[in-house]
Amino acid sequence: MKTTTDKTVPYSNISFGTEPTKLVRFMRVFFPYQIYNFFKLNLKVMMIVVRGHS
Repeated sequence: MKTTTDKTVPYSNISFGTEPTKLVRFMRVFFPYQIYNFFKLNLKVMMIVVRGHS
């Protein structure tokens, strides 16, 4: 009887990949959260621009 085992190659791309949690996957598609992040990023950019122009 021959048993086979799955072996992974060290330092291959699959060794470093992590799978996102259910919460992370939900937040990626949750529209209100995306709108919040959009405005948060825009506010950061505008603060940098305003500081640079004053």
